[in-house]
Amino acid sequence: MSDLAATVFVLYGGTGDLAKRMVLPALFDLYARGLLPTQWKLIGNGRGDVAHEDFRGHIQEVLDEFGTTPTEEQWAGFAPNVLFAGGGFRAEDGGQLPDMIEHTREELGADAQLVHYLAIPPSAFAPTTEAINEHGFARGSKIVYEKPYGTSLDSFHELDRLVHQVFDEEQVFRIDHFLGKEATQNVHMLRFANTMIAGVWNREFIEEVQIDVPETLDIADRAEFYDATGAALDMLVTHLFQVAAEVAMEPPLSFSPEDLQDAREAVIAAFRPLDPDDVVLGQFEGYTQTEGIAADSTTDTYVAARLWVDTDRWRDVPFVLRTGKRLAGGAQRLSLLFRPPGGPLHSAGKVPEVLGFDLQGSGRIMMELTVKKPGPEFLPDDVDHVLRLDQVAEGSMAPYTSLIYDVLRGDRSLFTSSAGLASAFISFAPVQGPDRPAVIPYAPETWGPTDADRLTGRFGWLLDRE
Repeated sequence: MSDLAATVFVLYGGTGDLAKRMVLPALFDLYARGLLPTQWKLIGNGRGDVAHEDFRGHIQEVLDEFGTTPTEEQWAGFAPNVLFAGGGFRAEDGGQLPDMIEHTREELGADAQLVHYLAIPPSAFAPTTEAINEHGFARGSKIVYEKPYGTSLDSFHELDRLVHQVFDEEQVFRIDHFLGKEATQNVHMLRFANTMIAGVWNREFIEEVQIDVPETLDIADRAEFYDATGAALDMLVTHLFQVAAEVAMEPPLSFSPEDLQDAREAVIAAFRPLDPDDVVLGQFEGYTQTEGIAADSTTDTYVAARLWVDTDRWRDVPFVLRTGKRLAGGAQRLSLLFRPPGGPLHSAGKVPEVLGFDLQGSGRIMMELTVKKPGPEFLPDDVDHVLRLDQVAEGSMAPYTSLIYDVLRGDRSLFTSSAGLASAFISFAPVQGPDRPAVIPYAPETWGPTDADRLTGRFGWLLDRE
């Protein structure tokens, strides 16, 4: 095991969907890698009265479906550290949790750190934060908030004021799993560690940036949550803005957590507020027939936007962002499209020079270049090369595994700060105002509303060509 401080990890919403799919598999993965503290306890919390053994059985089922099935030896070491405290957790009634936290901290020692992980609906963030404060579990602890951390600029400020009444900023970890991806972190590693890439990473050479995250998935398994957020709030102001910031940031002073976070969030402050004319919203046909969705819902299941970054490096270079449900394909792609070279030589015409990053899994780096076509004549032809990062990424961790480990270490470099999220909501605010674009219906298994094609440059959406 690692040399981290003894830790009590409290998982609010311990039997919920997010805990099941992401958090519990990540915690076991850390255990299996020997990255949890030598002394640790996991306390699941929820409204139900669940016995410790039943919660452990639930985790075994979760690991079989979403994680790695533990060996007998692994489970024998992991399971005794897992507890459950039922009865909910409110300011006026803490249920079983306060006594269990106190008992567990006594067992692990007075120096044991306390980590609160809020795997609960955003509507419960504020009352749970108040309850943590009321029961005396805020001082010296760490707290992890899932997205969306606020649903508008006003609600962000309201939640953030409450959080800062209870916690110092250094205690707060606002998680965005796209920043925990190995492939996303390779964006700035490739750029800053390779002179031939760093030298062309600017408006002089790059014509357009595309960040394209289409999904084939439906929303039926989380209809109530999704209808309260939609694609733009669930993905654009969170994941896609963060990836755009990874591309657009200036070189950090160092790769320390503070300098890396400062560099990323300084450029978010330079995001120009979105022009509603540069935003296309869509809703797949049949969405309102989903159980739990109102017949007159105008929630967007698709968003495409053209973002401008007002810095000397990126001024007048469009960043075009797209995501949506029930689309024709699934991908997580970042593409830098280069300007045509001067002089008599030119590309073969199918696509420009492209440097692409596949952000799924361990990731891939892709280059599309122009070379001489074999034969007697001096003609151009297209060629592409793919570097599979799993060939060099042995031991890579899933995003939640990586980010929870950073929480335990106190490393905030891949988490969003209060100032950074405020800037993101300022840029996003026009999409939520009176000029919000009308939601356009689109057929499932297509690429969404064709009106979004006008947001791209001369080559259109690259993924649509594949």
